[in-house]
Amino acid sequence: MTTTATVQIRRNGKPALPNSPVSFGEKLNASSLDLRSATINTLQVNVGKLCNQACKHCHVDASPTRTEIMSRETIEACLDALRKHKIPTIDITGGAPELVPDFRYFVVEARKTGAKVIVRHNLTVMFEENQTDLPEFFRENKVEVMSSLPYFLEQQTDAQRGTGVFNKSVEALRKLNAVGYGIDEKLVLNLVYNPTGAFLPPEQSAIEADFKRELKTRYDILFDNLYTITNMPIARFLDYLRSSKNEERYLQKLVNAFNPATVEGLMCRNIISVDWTGKLFDCDFNQMLEIGVSADLPQTIHDFSPEKFARRQIMTGAHCFGCTAGSGSSCGGAVAN
Repeated sequence: MTTTATVQIRRNGKPALPNSPVSFGEKLNASSLDLRSATINTLQVNVGKLCNQACKHCHVDASPTRTEIMSRETIEACLDALRKHKIPTIDITGGAPELVPDFRYFVVEARKTGAKVIVRHNLTVMFEENQTDLPEFFRENKVEVMSSLPYFLEQQTDAQRGTGVFNKSVEALRKLNAVGYGIDEKLVLNLVYNPTGAFLPPEQSAIEADFKRELKTRYDILFDNLYTITNMPIARFLDYLRSSKNEERYLQKLVNAFNPATVEGLMCRNIISVDWTGKLFDCDFNQMLEIGVSADLPQTIHDFSPEKFARRQIMTGAHCFGCTAGSGSSCGGAVAN
């Protein structure tokens, strides 16, 4: 039986799915599915909520006014886990992780463990003070760069991420191309697509083809892969749904689009998520809703061991319908046809 979090998606004290006829756990049970972890191959670390942007879809509620950042002590605990347990991948996210004072130390030391390092880079942070050499830093450390770009046109991108973001993003992508990203097979540049409104992403391979064609034709930009991610009905995107009176319609759309074929590939089965204080979660979305791992497990990265977390029950809630709708959604994009 799947463990279901007792809290619903909430924002300003209001439940997000008040009229849902079925819980996520019930939906899994109806399909004879049991959501448990498999092998942990990724340590996903959210180093804080400080960001140079305040995007409308942000599930982290990140912005330039946030002060939550990971300490060196917690970074060291994450590095210890990488070294001790030989976790093959570390996925560093935020906020804008580059704004954390110990970010570069974290990347360099993580690379020394032999792990692949993914950085979720918003492109425009490259133009902040002391960040202009990020393309060279990424190249030197063979970082896999994962960057959000809502669309290949200015209007749609700026509507979601702020005025002027698109032009800066284009310039940043050109700088990454200039040092080999998207060109050299060892320097991977992936883009992430989130819909700009209350609807599901299109088919991933089709929109990837559109992005590759348009970015090359219009701006002479190359990249490796495009991943589609469903907007999760939490934090700032939930505020948008409520203000636009789309909340119940969107959430019901997610429930109706539940695809049992996505469950096997959900990211929560292969990652452990760490917040800026070192607390552990089954995924980054649970982290933002403060739905911790099961109470019988170690609660912080200081006490983590893969053996204790193998085959654990995943904590779920109504927001999980976002990851199982249509082709599914994960930090690596769609998970099923």
